[in-house]
Amino acid sequence: MAGATGVTRIAIAAPSDVVRAGLESLLAAIPGLELIGSFAEWRGAMPGAPEPDVLVTTLPAAELPCGLAAVLLTSEIQPVWTAETLQAGARALLPRDASADAILAAIEAAASGLAVIDPRELEGLLGAPGVAEPPDTGGGALTPREREVLRMLAEGAANKEIAWKLGISEHTVKFHVASVMGKLNASSRTEAVTKGLRRGLILM
Repeated sequence: MAGATGVTRIAIAAPSDVVRAGLESLLAAIPGLELIGSFAEWRGAMPGAPEPDVLVTTLPAAELPCGLAAVLLTSEIQPVWTAETLQAGARALLPRDASADAILAAIEAAASGLAVIDPRELEGLLGAPGVAEPPDTGGGALTPREREVLRMLAEGAANKEIAWKLGISEHTVKFHVASVMGKLNASSRTEAVTKGLRRGLILM
């Protein structure tokens, strides 16, 4: 949460001088953010200084401080430890090449208690061992192929386009669409997409 003044306190922890300098330059120019420290490694806030609301870091997942909302920038996302990282308290997980807008949006979300995952990693996370599927009140969990179809439905793709992109027949696409709607207990494509968004199966 932001401080009482409405300002979000930010700390940076990254071994690379270049990365720290880039993040410092980005964050220092944003109204409503206060950079309270920049470190090569995290040892906690400086004596007498307040704890940050959000830590922006490239540290390994195992080194993330417990109880502190962290935006983790990483070049190697593996679904199994991604789940563990989120469970440990990380609030945002982005690739190191994430845009400035994406990083700032992640900071805002993390400060509000929300979690952010790059869409490119979402499917791997949902299918990772040990990660439970979102609660399902329909006919079962979606298969990876059905999640692909659902994602394309969310993009507004017609059956013919889905068939072409996936290299399957339109008849097979119709089968997958029907299965998705049945499992999500949806009466239309729009309702299936809406329920998929609510359950975190797809992101827009």
